Amino acid sequence: MQGLQITRLRVGPIQTNCYLLALDGRDDCLVIDPGDEPERIVQAKGGRKLDAILFTHGHFDHIGGAKALCEPGTRVYIHALDAPMLHDSRKNAGWMLMGETTEGPDATDYVAEGDRMTCAGLTFTVLHTPGHTPGSVCYLLEDEEGSLLFSGDTVMAMGIGRTDLPGGSSAQMRESLEKLRPYLQTCHVLGGHG
Repeated sequence: MQGLQITRLRVGPIQTNCYLLALDGRDDCLVIDPGDEPERIVQAKGGRKLDAILFTHGHFDHIGGAKALCEPGTRVYIHALDAPMLHDSRKNAGWMLMGETTEGPDATDYVAEGDRMTCAGLTFTVLHTPGHTPGSVCYLLEDEEGSLLFSGDTVMAMGIGRTDLPGGSSAQMRESLEKLRPYLQTCHVLGGHG
């Protein structure tokens, strides 16, 4: 995509993919799934203002670094079904990491199927893809040169996300994968791990 810079950082103990996106000539950026190591993310964004944080879902390894990143005016996007995970380690599976408590920032905006939103000059379409969590979403970024799908843990390099954690559903995951099938054939997929 013309003028788009994408920086992938593998953060935290389970090496979650965090994506920093910025357009050439702009002084702002956005971050997808800042799960940990906020100091590395701040270093990667340089002097750019953080316009938005986009969560693909609410698990601890995708939200853990976000609170420390928020600046005045930063928008925080998550599906309403996963919003309770931002402040509850039993729901966000933070307990899995040696009983740690993990909290994210308050959401400023809830996303839903088909929403279009513009952050840091980039326009995304939201695809609701439950299965890994009830509020799992993918963010689709398209232009005349191609399409990128930020799929979180719905689709990853090594397969699909777990469905055995609280709120997971194998049946919903099957439906979501069927829904994503045409995108997986035409988009460059940037998953949550791998």
